[in-house]
Amino acid sequence: MKNLLVATLCVVTSITFSQEKETNLWTSNRPDGHAPISIMGDHIHHKGELMFSYRYMTMDMRHLRQDTYDATNADAHANYMVSPQNMTMNMHMLSIMYALSNKLTLMAMSNYLKNDMDLQMRNGNEFSTNTSGLGDISVSALYSIFNKNRKELHAHLGIYIPTGSIEKKGMLPMSMGNEVQLPYTMQTGTGSFGAKLGLTYLGQCKKFSWGHQLTGIININDNEQDYKFGNRYNFNNWFAAKAGNNLSISVRLEAVVMVEIDGSSSLLNPMMVSTADTKNSGGTYLNSGFGLNYLATNGNLDGLRFATEISTPFFQNLNGIQLKQNYNLTFGMQYAFH
Repeated sequence: MKNLLVATLCVVTSITFSQEKETNLWTSNRPDGHAPISIMGDHIHHKGELMFSYRYMTMDMRHLRQDTYDATNADAHANYMVSPQNMTMNMHMLSIMYALSNKLTLMAMSNYLKNDMDLQMRNGNEFSTNTSGLGDISVSALYSIFNKNRKELHAHLGIYIPTGSIEKKGMLPMSMGNEVQLPYTMQTGTGSFGAKLGLTYLGQCKKFSWGHQLTGIININDNEQDYKFGNRYNFNNWFAAKAGNNLSISVRLEAVVMVEIDGSSSLLNPMMVSTADTKNSGGTYLNSGFGLNYLATNGNLDGLRFATEISTPFFQNLNGIQLKQNYNLTFGMQYAFH
């Protein structure tokens, strides 16, 4: 064991010192130098670099699914008084990245969410609920393990701070004019501290680039309502090709595993609506994405990047009965100070 530790230390030391002399490094300063805009923490920066990002993301969910099969309102109404019909989640996200050194980049992100859901009662009457507010804040560190021969590997370590609300309420047809607690999916926060762990591997050649990213978001503690959202694990793989000096086109494949909510809120009646029953949470998704990246390289806009991506699931295995994901659309703008 001791010999293995010594050997590992020697390898790491050799890589660290050899890369300082390496000139053929992976770089983000090209149109395909960033991952598709929906991926966070995909790259690091050189010492002293600062980058601001804005993203607008919309997720559309509609029609019911139980396990891997389509379901109907009648299936939901067999166990619940209310069935969801569709939901739209819109998010505005701001982030900042700053490189303390060529090895260490810090990142902070905050977001504002707006959730809208349409629902149907057993008697056929329909109604809507909506919430909005700040989400949880994350602070992360990205550490470069190596960068040479146009290959780069970095680790991601972050924490989530529960600044979002888990107390959003709404007035429902059956609440007799009173505002009541809304289900888990309508809340803007988790109420729990969380950790994010990840590894990202990047590669480039003259005309194209690729990447692989494995991340896990782990909710650490039960919140004040005695539950915590399930952990989430993502494995992203993408390929991007330059289409000129300023534009790149990307394709992406993603596997997502979302664990069921642990515990439950005493403020919710799990027999009222399917979204208030924690067994109808979590699942496995396989998604495909198509994106564009445009990087301005001249004049006053030098360093400004515009990007968009649309992704759709081609496989969904959902726990219990839930709304299917229809599509995710992301627009983004990033500006780097070199």
